[in-house]
Amino acid sequence: MGQTSTMTIRLPETIKNKLEDLAQATDRSKAYLAAKAIEEFVTTQEWQIQAIQEAVKEADSPQAKFIEHDVVVKKMKARMARRKGK
Repeated sequence: MGQTSTMTIRLPETIKNKLEDLAQATDRSKAYLAAKAIEEFVTTQEWQIQAIQEAVKEADSPQAKFIEHDVVVKKMKARMARRKGK
């Protein structure tokens, strides 16, 4: 896990109680569960931000191709009608 440091946070009482119940049920400490939850949240957010930045970069490139919304809707309606007819 590497080096750790201490951090104080404020939680709504209901979340604190649920965390205590979960810690007891899983035989883990509240600190362990909170650290794992924060780690998972941060990892997900980092991935999402990176994916968004890559998508924006791709959309801004001269090679980017876009299709008008009404064209997509028309194609999707035609596709759904064909599937419904099967």
